[in-house]
Amino acid sequence: MTEMVYGTAPVVHEDPVLPRWWRTIDKWTMSCILLLFGIGLLLGLASSPPLASKNGLEPFYYVTRQAFFGGMAMIVMFAFSMMNPQVVRRLAVLGFLAAFVALAFLPIFGTDFGKGATRWYSLGFASFQPSEFLKPGFVVMAAWLMAAAMQVGGPPGKTYSLILTVIIVTLLALQPDFGQACLILFSWGVMYFVAGAPMILLICLAGLVVAAGTFAYANSEHFARRIDGFLSPDLDPTTQLGYAANAIREGGFFGVGVGEGQVKWSLPDAHTDFIIAVAAEEYGLICVLVIIALYTVIVVRSLMRLMKERDPFIRLAGTGLACAFGVQAMINMGVAVRLLPAKGMTLPFVSYGGSSLIAGGIAVGMLLAFTRSRPQGEMEDLLRPGR
Repeated sequence: MTEMVYGTAPVVHEDPVLPRWWRTIDKWTMSCILLLFGIGLLLGLASSPPLASKNGLEPFYYVTRQAFFGGMAMIVMFAFSMMNPQVVRRLAVLGFLAAFVALAFLPIFGTDFGKGATRWYSLGFASFQPSEFLKPGFVVMAAWLMAAAMQVGGPPGKTYSLILTVIIVTLLALQPDFGQACLILFSWGVMYFVAGAPMILLICLAGLVVAAGTFAYANSEHFARRIDGFLSPDLDPTTQLGYAANAIREGGFFGVGVGEGQVKWSLPDAHTDFIIAVAAEEYGLICVLVIIALYTVIVVRSLMRLMKERDPFIRLAGTGLACAFGVQAMINMGVAVRLLPAKGMTLPFVSYGGSSLIAGGIAVGMLLAFTRSRPQGEMEDLLRPGR
Protein backbone atom coordinates (compact mmCIF):
# COMPACT_ATOMS: atom_id res chain seq x y z
CA MET A 1 0.00 0.00 0.00
CA THR A 2 2.82 2.37 0.88
CA GLU A 3 4.49 1.71 -2.45
CA MET A 4 1.22 2.45 -4.30
CA VAL A 5 0.94 5.88 -2.59
CA TYR A 6 4.53 7.05 -2.47
CA GLY A 7 6.14 4.92 -5.15
CA THR A 8 9.12 2.64 -4.78
CA ALA A 9 12.44 4.01 -3.64
CA PRO A 10 14.97 4.20 -6.46
CA VAL A 11 17.70 1.63 -6.31
CA VAL A 12 21.12 3.25 -6.28
CA HIS A 13 23.74 1.18 -8.08
CA GLU A 14 27.22 2.16 -6.94
CA ASP A 15 30.47 0.89 -8.33
CA PRO A 16 32.57 -1.35 -6.09
CA VAL A 17 35.08 0.54 -3.98
CA LEU A 18 38.23 -0.32 -5.95
CA PRO A 19 36.93 0.53 -9.46
CA ARG A 20 35.46 3.80 -8.17
CA TRP A 21 38.71 4.61 -6.37
CA TRP A 22 40.78 3.91 -9.49
CA ARG A 23 38.52 6.04 -11.66
CA THR A 24 38.55 9.08 -9.35
CA ILE A 25 42.10 9.06 -7.93
CA ASP A 26 44.80 11.40 -9.23
CA LYS A 27 47.07 8.82 -10.84
CA TRP A 28 49.83 11.36 -11.60
CA THR A 29 50.23 12.26 -7.93
CA MET A 30 50.10 8.64 -6.83
CA SER A 31 52.71 7.63 -9.43
CA CYS A 32 55.05 10.42 -8.32
CA ILE A 33 54.80 9.27 -4.70
CA LEU A 34 55.68 5.70 -5.67
CA LEU A 35 58.63 6.95 -7.71
CA LEU A 36 59.90 9.01 -4.77
CA PHE A 37 59.70 5.99 -2.50
CA GLY A 38 61.62 3.93 -5.07
CA ILE A 39 64.29 6.62 -5.33
CA GLY A 40 64.49 6.69 -1.52
CA LEU A 41 65.23 2.96 -1.42
CA LEU A 42 67.86 3.35 -4.14
CA LEU A 43 69.58 6.17 -2.27
CA GLY A 44 69.27 4.20 0.98
CA LEU A 45 71.28 1.39 -0.60
CA ALA A 46 74.01 3.92 -1.31
CA SER A 47 73.98 5.97 1.90
CA SER A 48 73.16 3.66 4.81
CA PRO A 49 75.77 0.80 4.71
CA PRO A 50 78.59 2.98 6.16
CA LEU A 51 76.43 3.91 9.16
CA ALA A 52 75.32 0.30 9.62
CA SER A 53 78.95 -0.82 9.57
CA LYS A 54 79.87 1.87 12.10
CA ASN A 55 77.07 0.69 14.43
CA GLY A 56 77.98 -3.00 14.03
CA LEU A 57 74.83 -3.89 12.08
CA GLU A 58 74.13 -5.76 8.87
CA PRO A 59 75.09 -3.70 5.77
CA PHE A 60 71.50 -3.25 4.62
CA TYR A 61 69.91 -2.99 8.07
CA TYR A 62 68.59 0.55 7.52
CA VAL A 63 67.44 -0.19 3.97
CA THR A 64 65.44 -3.18 5.19
CA ARG A 65 63.79 -1.05 7.87
CA GLN A 66 63.10 1.69 5.34
CA ALA A 67 61.43 -0.83 3.04
CA PHE A 68 59.35 -2.17 5.95
CA PHE A 69 58.18 1.24 7.19
CA GLY A 70 57.75 2.44 3.62
CA GLY A 71 55.55 -0.56 2.86
CA MET A 72 53.42 0.31 5.88
CA ALA A 73 53.27 3.91 4.66
CA MET A 74 52.05 2.80 1.22
CA ILE A 75 49.32 0.64 2.80
CA VAL A 76 48.20 3.54 4.99
CA MET A 77 48.29 5.91 2.02
CA PHE A 78 46.08 3.67 -0.14
CA ALA A 79 43.69 3.06 2.79
CA PHE A 80 43.20 6.79 3.47
CA SER A 81 42.88 7.61 -0.22
CA MET A 82 39.85 5.28 -0.47
CA MET A 83 37.95 7.06 2.33
CA ASN A 84 35.45 9.85 1.86
CA PRO A 85 36.36 13.31 3.25
CA GLN A 86 34.04 12.99 6.27
CA VAL A 87 35.72 9.78 7.45
CA VAL A 88 39.16 11.31 6.82
CA ARG A 89 38.19 14.32 8.92
CA ARG A 90 37.01 12.20 11.85
CA LEU A 91 40.14 10.04 11.86
CA ALA A 92 42.37 13.09 11.46
CA VAL A 93 40.80 14.84 14.46
CA LEU A 94 41.23 11.73 16.63
CA GLY A 95 44.82 11.33 15.42
CA PHE A 96 45.52 14.99 16.09
CA LEU A 97 44.27 14.75 19.69
CA ALA A 98 46.43 11.67 20.33
CA ALA A 99 49.53 13.29 18.78
CA PHE A 100 48.90 16.53 20.70
CA VAL A 101 48.83 14.67 24.03
CA ALA A 102 52.02 12.81 23.06
CA LEU A 103 53.68 16.10 22.14
CA ALA A 104 52.69 17.69 25.45
CA PHE A 105 54.28 14.83 27.46
CA LEU A 106 57.54 14.80 25.49
CA PRO A 107 59.47 16.89 28.07
CA ILE A 108 58.65 14.24 30.70
CA PHE A 109 58.90 10.92 28.86
CA GLY A 110 60.76 11.84 25.65
CA THR A 111 64.40 11.43 24.68
CA ASP A 112 66.83 13.34 22.49
CA PHE A 113 69.08 10.44 21.38
CA GLY A 114 72.04 12.74 22.02
CA LYS A 115 70.96 15.29 19.37
CA GLY A 116 70.14 18.11 21.79
CA ALA A 117 66.40 18.21 21.10
CA THR A 118 63.76 16.11 22.90
CA ARG A 119 61.58 15.06 19.94
CA TRP A 120 61.18 11.28 20.25
CA TYR A 121 59.74 8.52 22.38
CA SER A 122 62.02 5.51 22.56
CA LEU A 123 60.09 2.24 22.13
CA GLY A 124 63.16 0.01 22.33
CA PHE A 125 62.77 -1.55 18.89
CA ALA A 126 61.95 1.80 17.26
CA SER A 127 61.37 5.47 18.00
CA PHE A 128 58.27 7.62 17.64
CA GLN A 129 58.21 11.34 16.77
CA PRO A 130 54.81 12.89 17.64
CA SER A 131 55.33 16.06 15.61
CA GLU A 132 55.40 14.06 12.36
CA PHE A 133 51.93 12.65 13.05
CA LEU A 134 50.68 15.96 14.41
CA LYS A 135 51.12 17.80 11.10
CA PRO A 136 48.44 16.12 8.94
CA GLY A 137 45.98 16.02 11.84
CA PHE A 138 46.58 19.69 12.62
CA VAL A 139 46.02 20.74 9.00
CA VAL A 140 42.67 18.92 8.83
CA MET A 141 41.65 20.22 12.28
CA ALA A 142 42.49 23.83 11.39
CA ALA A 143 40.72 23.52 8.03
CA TRP A 144 37.60 22.19 9.78
CA LEU A 145 37.59 25.13 12.20
CA MET A 146 38.09 27.68 9.41
CA ALA A 147 35.39 26.09 7.24
CA ALA A 148 32.97 26.16 10.19
CA ALA A 149 33.61 29.89 10.56
CA MET A 150 32.39 30.45 6.98
CA GLN A 151 28.94 29.11 7.78
CA VAL A 152 26.13 31.47 8.76
CA GLY A 153 26.09 31.65 12.55
CA GLY A 154 29.18 29.46 12.72
CA PRO A 155 31.75 29.54 15.54
CA PRO A 156 34.82 31.83 15.46
CA GLY A 157 36.82 28.99 13.97
CA LYS A 158 39.62 31.14 12.61
CA THR A 159 40.33 32.51 16.08
CA TYR A 160 40.23 29.01 17.58
CA SER A 161 42.64 27.76 14.91
CA LEU A 162 45.04 30.62 15.67
CA ILE A 163 45.01 29.82 19.39
CA LEU A 164 45.64 26.16 18.63
CA THR A 165 48.51 27.07 16.30
CA VAL A 166 50.18 29.25 18.93
CA ILE A 167 49.98 26.45 21.51
CA ILE A 168 51.49 23.86 19.14
CA VAL A 169 54.24 26.18 17.90
CA THR A 170 55.16 26.95 21.52
CA LEU A 171 55.38 23.25 22.42
CA LEU A 172 57.56 22.58 19.38
CA ALA A 173 59.85 25.54 20.11
CA LEU A 174 60.42 24.26 23.63
CA GLN A 175 61.85 20.93 22.38
CA PRO A 176 63.46 22.82 20.51
CA ASP A 177 62.15 21.99 17.02
CA PHE A 178 61.97 25.27 15.14
CA GLY A 179 61.73 23.55 11.75
CA GLN A 180 58.47 21.78 12.52
CA ALA A 181 57.19 24.91 14.29
CA CYS A 182 57.79 26.95 11.12
CA LEU A 183 56.10 24.29 9.01
CA ILE A 184 53.00 24.27 11.25
CA LEU A 185 52.87 28.07 11.17
CA PHE A 186 53.29 28.15 7.40
CA SER A 187 50.52 25.57 6.86
CA TRP A 188 48.13 27.57 9.01
CA GLY A 189 49.07 30.83 7.23
CA VAL A 190 48.41 29.32 3.78
CA MET A 191 45.00 28.01 4.83
CA TYR A 192 44.14 31.30 6.53
CA PHE A 193 45.08 33.17 3.35
CA VAL A 194 42.93 30.87 1.19
CA ALA A 195 40.08 31.26 3.69
CA GLY A 196 40.06 35.00 3.02
CA ALA A 197 42.23 36.54 5.73
CA PRO A 198 42.82 40.32 5.40
CA MET A 199 46.32 41.19 4.27
CA ILE A 200 46.88 43.63 7.14
CA LEU A 201 46.33 40.80 9.61
CA LEU A 202 48.78 38.54 7.79
CA ILE A 203 51.37 41.34 7.80
CA CYS A 204 50.89 41.82 11.55
CA LEU A 205 51.30 38.07 12.12
CA ALA A 206 54.47 38.08 10.01
CA GLY A 207 55.81 40.86 12.23
CA LEU A 208 55.04 38.80 15.32
CA VAL A 209 56.92 35.85 13.81
CA VAL A 210 59.97 38.06 13.23
CA ALA A 211 59.75 39.31 16.82
CA ALA A 212 59.49 35.73 18.10
CA GLY A 213 62.52 34.75 16.00
CA THR A 214 64.53 37.64 17.46
CA PHE A 215 63.54 36.58 20.97
CA ALA A 216 64.52 32.97 20.24
CA TYR A 217 67.88 34.09 18.83
CA ALA A 218 68.61 36.05 22.01
CA ASN A 219 67.49 33.33 24.43
CA SER A 220 68.14 29.97 22.73
CA GLU A 221 71.73 28.85 22.21
CA HIS A 222 70.54 26.07 19.89
CA PHE A 223 68.68 28.54 17.64
CA ALA A 224 71.44 31.16 17.72
CA ARG A 225 74.13 28.62 16.82
CA ARG A 226 72.27 27.52 13.71
CA ILE A 227 71.53 31.07 12.58
CA ASP A 228 75.15 32.15 13.15
CA GLY A 229 76.38 29.14 11.19
CA PHE A 230 74.07 30.00 8.33
CA LEU A 231 75.05 33.68 8.22
CA SER A 232 78.78 33.05 8.56
CA PRO A 233 80.65 33.80 5.30
CA ASP A 234 83.09 30.97 6.02
CA LEU A 235 81.92 27.38 5.80
CA ASP A 236 83.81 24.87 7.92
CA PRO A 237 84.50 21.89 5.59
CA THR A 238 84.39 19.48 8.56
CA THR A 239 80.76 20.27 9.45
CA GLN A 240 77.69 18.52 8.02
CA LEU A 241 76.95 21.52 5.80
CA GLY A 242 80.57 21.56 4.65
CA TYR A 243 80.52 17.88 3.69
CA ALA A 244 77.17 18.28 1.93
CA ALA A 245 78.30 21.34 -0.05
CA ASN A 246 81.46 19.57 -1.16
CA ALA A 247 79.50 16.46 -2.21
CA ILE A 248 77.09 18.51 -4.32
CA ARG A 249 80.00 20.32 -5.94
CA GLU A 250 81.86 17.06 -6.67
CA GLY A 251 78.78 15.42 -8.20
CA GLY A 252 78.54 17.86 -11.08
CA PHE A 253 76.01 17.14 -13.81
CA PHE A 254 76.16 13.34 -14.06
CA GLY A 255 77.63 12.37 -10.65
CA VAL A 256 80.76 10.47 -9.72
CA GLY A 257 79.11 7.07 -10.23
CA VAL A 258 76.99 4.61 -8.29
CA GLY A 259 78.70 3.64 -5.03
CA GLU A 260 81.66 5.97 -5.67
CA GLY A 261 80.48 8.80 -3.42
CA GLN A 262 82.45 9.66 -0.27
CA VAL A 263 80.07 11.92 1.64
CA LYS A 264 78.18 8.93 3.11
CA TRP A 265 81.33 8.00 5.04
CA SER A 266 81.55 11.43 6.66
CA LEU A 267 77.95 12.52 7.28
CA PRO A 268 76.18 10.87 10.25
CA ASP A 269 72.81 11.89 8.77
CA ALA A 270 73.56 11.02 5.15
CA HIS A 271 70.56 8.66 5.00
CA THR A 272 68.13 11.16 6.62
CA ASP A 273 68.53 14.94 6.61
CA PHE A 274 71.26 15.08 3.93
CA ILE A 275 70.09 12.35 1.57
CA ILE A 276 69.96 14.87 -1.29
CA ALA A 277 73.75 15.34 -0.95
CA VAL A 278 74.23 11.62 -1.60
CA ALA A 279 71.93 11.86 -4.64
CA ALA A 280 73.83 14.87 -6.00
CA GLU A 281 77.27 13.31 -5.50
CA GLU A 282 76.59 9.84 -6.95
CA TYR A 283 73.91 10.60 -9.55
CA GLY A 284 74.54 14.28 -10.26
CA LEU A 285 72.32 17.25 -10.97
CA ILE A 286 70.05 15.16 -13.21
CA CYS A 287 68.85 13.03 -10.29
CA VAL A 288 68.25 16.11 -8.14
CA LEU A 289 66.21 17.75 -10.90
CA VAL A 290 64.11 14.58 -11.27
CA ILE A 291 63.39 14.60 -7.53
CA ILE A 292 62.45 18.30 -7.62
CA ALA A 293 60.20 17.68 -10.63
CA LEU A 294 58.35 14.88 -8.81
CA TYR A 295 57.64 17.10 -5.81
CA THR A 296 56.54 19.91 -8.11
CA VAL A 297 54.11 17.68 -10.00
CA ILE A 298 52.55 16.46 -6.74
CA VAL A 299 51.97 19.97 -5.38
CA VAL A 300 50.84 21.61 -8.64
CA ARG A 301 48.53 18.75 -9.63
CA SER A 302 46.93 18.74 -6.20
CA LEU A 303 46.38 22.51 -6.14
CA MET A 304 44.92 22.47 -9.65
CA ARG A 305 42.38 19.82 -8.69
CA LEU A 306 41.53 21.64 -5.46
CA MET A 307 40.78 24.84 -7.41
CA LYS A 308 37.68 23.07 -8.76
CA GLU A 309 36.49 22.01 -5.31
CA ARG A 310 33.39 23.75 -3.90
CA ASP A 311 33.52 22.37 -0.37
CA PRO A 312 35.55 24.92 1.67
CA PHE A 313 36.76 22.29 4.14
CA ILE A 314 38.15 20.03 1.41
CA ARG A 315 39.71 22.99 -0.39
CA LEU A 316 41.41 24.31 2.76
CA ALA A 317 42.59 20.94 4.08
CA GLY A 318 43.92 19.83 0.70
CA THR A 319 45.75 23.13 0.18
CA GLY A 320 47.35 22.92 3.62
CA LEU A 321 48.51 19.33 3.09
CA ALA A 322 49.89 19.98 -0.40
CA CYS A 323 51.78 23.12 0.62
CA ALA A 324 53.18 21.54 3.79
CA PHE A 325 54.41 18.57 1.75
CA GLY A 326 56.10 20.78 -0.83
CA VAL A 327 57.63 23.20 1.68
CA GLN A 328 59.09 20.37 3.78
CA ALA A 329 60.87 19.07 0.68
CA MET A 330 62.03 22.60 -0.16
CA ILE A 331 63.39 23.14 3.36
CA ASN A 332 65.32 19.86 3.35
CA MET A 333 66.98 20.58 0.01
CA GLY A 334 67.47 24.26 0.85
CA VAL A 335 69.44 23.32 3.97
CA ALA A 336 71.68 20.97 1.99
CA VAL A 337 72.68 23.73 -0.44
CA ARG A 338 72.90 26.30 2.36
CA LEU A 339 69.98 28.43 1.24
CA LEU A 340 68.33 27.93 4.65
CA PRO A 341 69.58 27.39 8.21
CA ALA A 342 69.91 23.78 9.37
CA LYS A 343 66.48 22.45 10.41
CA GLY A 344 66.81 18.69 10.95
CA MET A 345 63.90 17.90 8.61
CA THR A 346 63.58 14.79 6.42
CA LEU A 347 62.94 14.67 2.68
CA PRO A 348 59.42 13.15 2.33
CA PHE A 349 59.42 9.51 1.15
CA VAL A 350 63.13 9.68 0.31
CA SER A 351 64.87 10.03 3.69
CA TYR A 352 65.11 7.18 6.18
CA GLY A 353 62.75 7.39 9.17
CA GLY A 354 59.80 5.31 10.32
CA SER A 355 57.76 8.19 11.77
CA SER A 356 58.43 10.36 8.74
CA LEU A 357 57.46 7.64 6.24
CA ILE A 358 54.25 6.53 7.95
CA ALA A 359 53.13 10.08 8.77
CA GLY A 360 53.90 11.04 5.16
CA GLY A 361 51.75 8.13 3.98
CA ILE A 362 48.88 9.38 6.14
CA ALA A 363 49.24 12.97 4.87
CA VAL A 364 49.44 12.04 1.19
CA GLY A 365 46.62 9.52 1.60
CA MET A 366 44.45 12.33 2.96
CA LEU A 367 45.54 14.57 0.10
CA LEU A 368 44.63 11.90 -2.47
CA ALA A 369 41.24 11.48 -0.80
CA PHE A 370 40.58 15.24 -0.94
CA THR A 371 41.65 15.55 -4.59
CA ARG A 372 39.59 12.65 -5.92
CA SER A 373 37.13 13.54 -8.67
CA ARG A 374 33.62 14.15 -7.33
CA PRO A 375 30.32 14.83 -9.13
CA GLN A 376 30.17 18.61 -8.92
CA GLY A 377 30.22 21.59 -11.22
CA GLU A 378 33.24 23.76 -11.78
CA MET A 379 34.09 26.34 -9.12
CA GLU A 380 33.54 29.17 -11.59
CA ASP A 381 29.95 28.03 -12.11
CA LEU A 382 29.10 29.72 -8.82
CA LEU A 383 30.05 33.11 -10.31
CA ARG A 384 27.82 32.82 -13.38
CA PRO A 385 24.52 34.74 -13.53
CA GLY A 386 21.45 32.78 -12.59
CA ARG A 387 23.29 30.44 -10.18
